[in-house]
Amino acid sequence: MSLLSSSAVNFAIIIWLSIKTESAEVLAYATIGALLPQALLGPFAGVFIDRWDRKKTMMIADGFVALCTLIMSLLFHFGHFELWFIYILLALRSVGSAFHMPSMQASVPLLAPESELLRIAGINQIIQSVSSIGGPALGALAIGLFDIGYVLLLDIAGALIAIISLLFVHIPRPEQQATHATGIKQVLREIGSGVRAVTTLKGLSYLFTFSILSTFCIMPVAVLFPLLTLKHFEGTAFHMSVIEVMWGAGMLAGGGILGIFKLRMNKVILINWMYLLLGGSLALSGLLPSEGFIIFVVLTTLGGISAAVYNAAFTTIIQEKIDPAMLGRVFSMFFSISLLPSIIGLLGTGFLADTVGIARTFVILGSAIGIIGIIAFFMPEMINIGKKQTIKEVEEETPVIPMP
Repeated sequence: MSLLSSSAVNFAIIIWLSIKTESAEVLAYATIGALLPQALLGPFAGVFIDRWDRKKTMMIADGFVALCTLIMSLLFHFGHFELWFIYILLALRSVGSAFHMPSMQASVPLLAPESELLRIAGINQIIQSVSSIGGPALGALAIGLFDIGYVLLLDIAGALIAIISLLFVHIPRPEQQATHATGIKQVLREIGSGVRAVTTLKGLSYLFTFSILSTFCIMPVAVLFPLLTLKHFEGTAFHMSVIEVMWGAGMLAGGGILGIFKLRMNKVILINWMYLLLGGSLALSGLLPSEGFIIFVVLTTLGGISAAVYNAAFTTIIQEKIDPAMLGRVFSMFFSISLLPSIIGLLGTGFLADTVGIARTFVILGSAIGIIGIIAFFMPEMINIGKKQTIKEVEEETPVIPMP
């Protein structure tokens, strides 16, 4: 319910901004506002996520996001609309997300056996994809019936449901807990231990690097999806919602495959194939003529499948390879490192859309993602971390990271 309401509100805001401004730059700045605080705070948030009770962290983060949404709703309701209000409040919501998402992902290995992590990641993708399907439909309906200020209240209701649900869940604490010293040097040492957990494991740093490069290419394209639908395919808000729903349907299919079937193939090989599928679907979308909307829908569905499988496989590898006591730091660090270059890419979104063209931007960046996938097949150290290993091989390969 929480994801569904957030998806509906996020899509309603996108529709509202797209119709009101028709500006790639406004959409890019709104996305930057929603990502930049998370990127900057991530490494520091991860340290405290590993120290604090993860259940309480998620509840407080959800409550803070709901409060920010309530303020935004009141501003709209009383007619105090300014774009910079939206940017600031999106940024404040991002602060809550900096603590919530890593806490959630770091909690999963504490609740489930390692052998089932990939299937659970697939089930999580199903949950997210259901919200991706229902959210845009609900958001498009809501924005057509109600003022944007009232639509935002859906997200507050979803956050309250999430907080109440967590009251009934017990999340155990990791066996190893970091010190509770609060000095900046100690915090930096704990961040450093998270970095070492990634860089000292063969191939994991390569996996992070390729993922960051692909995210750099994906983020500008993700921002331009609504404008490609509106301008290139001459669509309406209905067509925008169709694209969002079909992306969610693809994610549902991808998550369903992982959740139902216990795939035994190398997870890194799986990730590399998803780079090729996603890059190809984006590049071909940019090559379509304006009357090719139906084919665009099919390609978007394939992109959703690749995104779901990629996210599940990548998350599972991290959960399998990293000590649960350090997962908060590692997930937060990855989000930050991947988002910062992506924000740089977003700053050029308006320039690309105005000079190169939206369709050509899809071709260029989609092709770049495909090239990343091809190169990744020739990285044996990275391929090796996706293999199923015996207990002896894991003990020989996994370094001992001293806790600070």
